[in-house]
Amino acid sequence: MAKYLVIVESPAKVKTIKKFLGKNYEVVASNGHVRDLPKSQMGIDIENDYEPKYITIRGKGDILAKLRKEVKKADKIYLATDPDREGEAISWHLSQALKLEDKNVRRISFNEITQNAVKASLKEPRDIDMNLVDAQQTRRILDRMVGYEISPVLWAKVKRGLSAGRVQSVALRIICDREEEIGAFIPEEYWSLEAALSIEGEKKPLIAKFHGDENGKLIISSEAEMKRITEEIEKETFQVLEVKKGERVKKAPLPFTTSTLQQEASKALNFPISKTMRIAQQLYEGVDVKGQGTVGLITYLRTDSVRISEEADEQAREYIERNYGEQFTSTQTNEKKSSAKIQDAHEAIRPSDINRTPAMVKDSLSRDQFRLYQLIWKRFAASRMAAAVYETTNVKIGAGKYRFHVAASKIAFEGFMTVYTSDEDEKEENNVLLKSIDENTKLSLKQFDEKQHFTQPPAHYTEASLVKTLEELGIGRPSTYSPTITTLLGRRYIVKEARNLYVTELGEVVNQIMKESFPSIVDEHFTANMESLLDSVGEGKVAWKTVVRNFFPDLHAAVEVAQKELEKVKIEDEVSDVVCDLCGRNMVIKYGPHGKFLACPGFPDCRNTKPYLEKIGVACPKCGKEVVLRKTKKGRKYFGCENNPECDFMSWSRPVAEKCPKCGGYMVIKGNKIACANEQCGYLTEKKTAENDVK
Repeated sequence: MAKYLVIVESPAKVKTIKKFLGKNYEVVASNGHVRDLPKSQMGIDIENDYEPKYITIRGKGDILAKLRKEVKKADKIYLATDPDREGEAISWHLSQALKLEDKNVRRISFNEITQNAVKASLKEPRDIDMNLVDAQQTRRILDRMVGYEISPVLWAKVKRGLSAGRVQSVALRIICDREEEIGAFIPEEYWSLEAALSIEGEKKPLIAKFHGDENGKLIISSEAEMKRITEEIEKETFQVLEVKKGERVKKAPLPFTTSTLQQEASKALNFPISKTMRIAQQLYEGVDVKGQGTVGLITYLRTDSVRISEEADEQAREYIERNYGEQFTSTQTNEKKSSAKIQDAHEAIRPSDINRTPAMVKDSLSRDQFRLYQLIWKRFAASRMAAAVYETTNVKIGAGKYRFHVAASKIAFEGFMTVYTSDEDEKEENNVLLKSIDENTKLSLKQFDEKQHFTQPPAHYTEASLVKTLEELGIGRPSTYSPTITTLLGRRYIVKEARNLYVTELGEVVNQIMKESFPSIVDEHFTANMESLLDSVGEGKVAWKTVVRNFFPDLHAAVEVAQKELEKVKIEDEVSDVVCDLCGRNMVIKYGPHGKFLACPGFPDCRNTKPYLEKIGVACPKCGKEVVLRKTKKGRKYFGCENNPECDFMSWSRPVAEKCPKCGGYMVIKGNKIACANEQCGYLTEKKTAENDVK
């Protein structure tokens, strides 16, 4: 009897796949990549037309030895790594490392680890797709070139151990640009006005929102303006001008892609991106379900396609009709127009079998596995269901020349919302009152509700919103989002506090160097264009060496220029006026993993270090002592009193010595302006000198 060998990446898959195949099949795992570029050098032969030099990854020798033994016993070998570029490359590296050129070797791939999918893939084996392998090689080589060429520049300028990356450096710039935007933001005052209106025979008042006048929308920007408008309105009679009834349709959501799953799991389950990917990997590779054995619960988790196979679509519609009724089943396919950036080789993320409901597998899953599976299951089921329908009522109310609006909506048909709702789904308001309103309804003013507001700066990035931005800009691919954010956090270029991402001092320094010396590397359009070139390599339209040949010379030239210029401005240790309390020497300012700190120049004889508190030449508004630049425990910059904790003054924006001429409070730098720290005051002036500029 012929012997077949199936090689997969993960040991977790071995157990799942083995039970689908007969006794003459042996399933073994490579534990991911077996070959890579060496860590000790760039590993690319520039002189020999950019040929990569691959070596066996340290620790993989025993695994390869075991695989070679299995290869000798086998009549036919199936390479069954993941169905993407990375998986294709692993299959190719295995064929090279195991010297399979003369063997009967075929490549199989499946989007879900189920009996049907695995057996179907064995009936349709193919050759390794060298276009996909080349696309992965190109990405790896470009990333290696950026890292190994630019990192030494950062070591020379700041400190050893820093790194640059083709995608990570752009992501860092995006976060830094948002921080600058927030720092330069100046709040603007505006007011909202609501009128509580009495209706005859109704105990509850109708709440109408001020819209504007007969010419259109009006913004109320001051208390004086508010007072003038309310005084004019009080003299007028309120009357219903128009009542419009209608319906609004809310389409079912699309099934999850990698990025939408990461975003929704972050919002709904509070999962970091890395946790979402780790748990999704477990659900894909297989979980031991009571009564069913080891089962792959979801399809492949790295995808930017929303396509669903005909078989899965039909199965979902049958399930919905059986459990919810025919009217809940979608009559059309809810598809997104395919973007040029999307690789449509995969399906969306969905349950491998919709009949395997979350309730059925709950006892077999950990709490986090269950919550993520439930989210994926509900979203997929909802994507195959009918749209939700809202009854809407819009009332236009006049008071002289001024206009108020009341809008309400009520769900008439829940559709997909029976299964899946998000935070954005509206709540009904005022609906009961609006049923009885028409043009003849008499209204009388009960009271006004006037509220002062200030415009808010753009929100700090969260992991979810950063992933959304990267995807929209075409930067990176599903497999890169999680490692990119993990690297930025691990290098301490950014920190995470209460979901928000903040740039550290170290991150600012690295970003500044990248912007000055390597503008194209941190240019989002350049990086997005590089992604589309990689797609073209994967489709066989562009030769991979053409991409590399065009990329490396410009990068190398920029590095040489930066090395020369940075040598001229290389930072020497700056001597401070702080005396070492162990040996009496003046301490020097150094850069560490968390930014600047004070160290004794007598190292290694004296190892004394202290936090570096940079004085900014401004007196504390509370106690008169010096304001210093401080950092939170995680490394986020702020300005506080040197007399902390006795004095609790702190400001995220940099204070200036000048007092506010309007209210006498302290003022802060906002971009190229100086503003009063008290929003209620609102005083604003141009920055007169550069002496307070943040370096």
